[in-house]
Amino acid sequence: MNQNNIFELLQKHPIIPVVTIHDLNEIDPLISGLIGKNIFCIEVTLRTSVAFEAIRLIKQKYGEQISVGVGTIVKIEQINKVTELGVDFIVCPGINESLAKPLMDSGIPFIPGVCTPSEIILGMQFGWKTFKFFPANLFGGLPALKTYGQVFPDIRFCPTGGITENSFQDFLALDNVVSVGGSWMVTK
Repeated sequence: MNQNNIFELLQKHPIIPVVTIHDLNEIDPLISGLIGKNIFCIEVTLRTSVAFEAIRLIKQKYGEQISVGVGTIVKIEQINKVTELGVDFIVCPGINESLAKPLMDSGIPFIPGVCTPSEIILGMQFGWKTFKFFPANLFGGLPALKTYGQVFPDIRFCPTGGITENSFQDFLALDNVVSVGGSWMVTK
């Protein structure tokens, strides 16, 4: 089973802004700033009380212009909610067997988070080949991904966590990195 075409989506968006929205008034300047930088993708984390409403508003107002994803998915109920909202992709900070079937059944491209070989192997058991490497800065960064490229030659990653304006191009230069996520391109 695939991951509902997550690899193809990530190929279109080599840079994915990861944002936490605290106030709905942040949305218009945020999206305008991203579009002004030719970035047409956003991952909104579920870390605030307004996150679901922010996702709904972004999809409603800007859904034709940008791909709207949701991050920090850790429960089946969240998968169901974002499926109703019609998000373009789902990002999990980790990997869990109980989320596998609901993610696949959602029909929405998804990327589970991994940081260890055991987690990568677990995902491979589901037939998955694309993972979020998170948090990259705490689990070896570039050297870890270079090693994983040798150990898991068919696996592709989207590293997030500690990726900066000064380091993102080094990550994108790796053969096993399809895109990177971060917040350096977001103006507060």
